[in-house]
Amino acid sequence: MKINHPITFVILLLSTTLAFSVQAQDEEQIQLAQEYDDKGEVEKAKSMYDELADKKKNVPIIHGRYFRLLMNNGYLDEAEKYIDKTLKSYPENIIYRLDAGILQMRMGKESNANKYYTDVLNEVQSDPYKVRLVAGHFIKSDMLEKAINFYEAGRPASNDPNLFALELANVYRRLNEKDKMVLEYLKYADEDEARISYVKNVLQNILTEEEDLESLSNMLLNKIQEQPDKQLYNELLIWINLQQKNFYGAFMQARAIDRRSRTDGERVMEVAGIALENQDYENALKMYEYIIEKYPRTSNYVSARRYKIKTREEMVKNRYPVAQEDIIKLIEDYQNFIDETSKSAIGPSHATLEAMRSQALLYAFYLDEKDRAIESLNEVAQHPKASRELKARCKLDMGDIYLLINQPWESTLLYSQVEKDYKEEPIGYEAKLKNAKLSYYKGEFELAQGHLDVLKLATTREIANDAMSLSVLIQNNTALDTSGTAMQDYANVELLLFQNKQEQALLKLDSMLTLYKNHDLADEIHWLMANIDMKLGKFEESLEHLNIISESFGFDILGDNALYLTGKIYEEQLQDQDKAMEIYTTFLREYAGSVYVSDVRKRLRGIRGDFNVN
Repeated sequence: MKINHPITFVILLLSTTLAFSVQAQDEEQIQLAQEYDDKGEVEKAKSMYDELADKKKNVPIIHGRYFRLLMNNGYLDEAEKYIDKTLKSYPENIIYRLDAGILQMRMGKESNANKYYTDVLNEVQSDPYKVRLVAGHFIKSDMLEKAINFYEAGRPASNDPNLFALELANVYRRLNEKDKMVLEYLKYADEDEARISYVKNVLQNILTEEEDLESLSNMLLNKIQEQPDKQLYNELLIWINLQQKNFYGAFMQARAIDRRSRTDGERVMEVAGIALENQDYENALKMYEYIIEKYPRTSNYVSARRYKIKTREEMVKNRYPVAQEDIIKLIEDYQNFIDETSKSAIGPSHATLEAMRSQALLYAFYLDEKDRAIESLNEVAQHPKASRELKARCKLDMGDIYLLINQPWESTLLYSQVEKDYKEEPIGYEAKLKNAKLSYYKGEFELAQGHLDVLKLATTREIANDAMSLSVLIQNNTALDTSGTAMQDYANVELLLFQNKQEQALLKLDSMLTLYKNHDLADEIHWLMANIDMKLGKFEESLEHLNIISESFGFDILGDNALYLTGKIYEEQLQDQDKAMEIYTTFLREYAGSVYVSDVRKRLRGIRGDFNVN
């Protein structure tokens, strides 16, 4: 447009300037009104919003805050006038129509409210985007049931029974309706099985009570009966059983998946490994024997044979006192396995080398044949088929053996090599922890702390926890005892235990109880003595020390450890199931936040016979 007259140009310029000025003024008022609203200065905020609402263009900007302010502070009549006026200006706006319904509901006019909701529902139910928009507005208005109604109505309209599954799961989660929530999460995972990891993570955080897990387990069993070919439900049921430490139940589901998917026992091997790690040796053994029987011509067959011996080894080492004839039998079994697998067409496998390593450690720690053990570990480490990690583990093992024969310099040399070569890897952290313990044994507590401070941040939770425990032990027992004499004596005992010199360690601890009767280490001393006596088969003596901890130090860090071990001794060593059940029941009452709670519950279920293991 060409402007020829100068007066016209000036008028246009002034109008434009004025318009910008008014707009800037409105924006400033909106900002100020929001600040008053945030501070809770209702009257000041309302006065400014009243003025701003007179201009149609401001409504979309101020509506949410202004409408809530009127409703939440009792200005219902004014809110009604405002919303009626707004709807005349924006008759098609869904959110304003919803708010009109919400206001009518607040005023007790339910039929009027439902008319608004029904009109909106009829308009949006076939459009998933609009359904999400409306349901989201109800959720923000804390009208969760209405949100559910809209989501559910949108499903048949879109001909998709799983639509809005994640949104509904989140709403049911807020309402604490766990069964409905779980069903929606199952639908969400059913749409795409890649989502199963997300669903597991969410459920792990939410389903913390035993009855929650039982309910989900029953739900999944029903789903499996309805859809036996749906692997998703078997996978989740395995996961639930693992959460409950019901490894036999997990085995049953893993077996079904392996049969259906023809994976040569892969899932069963995974579950067996978890059972072994969690010290459920009986069920781990069942699983490995199953693989050996059902999959004889697969790679899992060789692994299962080795792990079967490994499982028996753990059973032997945890049955006190450890019988030397059982150790000799294990060594023979490992040798038979090594000989057979070495004769195969491809020669020794990784499983063969791992078996050689396990055999060497038995020679070193139980038969006192340390030279033979080092020779065997060197052979494994130098074998061309040995993996990088296996070579590192053999170095750490040899470092441990040199510590057995009081050659700490050789030990730290080997530990440091692994620490340097595997700096940011779990095995590197493990080597650093061994160096920290070596410094601790030698009484170099400050140097040990330097290592431990780094390890507290280790990516491996187990190493970080071990580092934290040792760090706390050193800090708590050297802070007031600057000489560190008691701590040094205690560290000397721990070295004796590492070297399998239990009787010498017991004598030293007994003298320490007299010497440091009132020292902070007293509960730690009783704890070590309890563990030594247990390993020597002196169960009554062990229980005496544990009872002292429970009665005199039950409030301290070892309180739950002591009661948990008491229950295990009655259950596993003395075979007194009634007493074990009594101890475990007391444990759940007194130490509800303990890390052992899950295992205690599993043990109680096992004693009651809740798990079918036949």
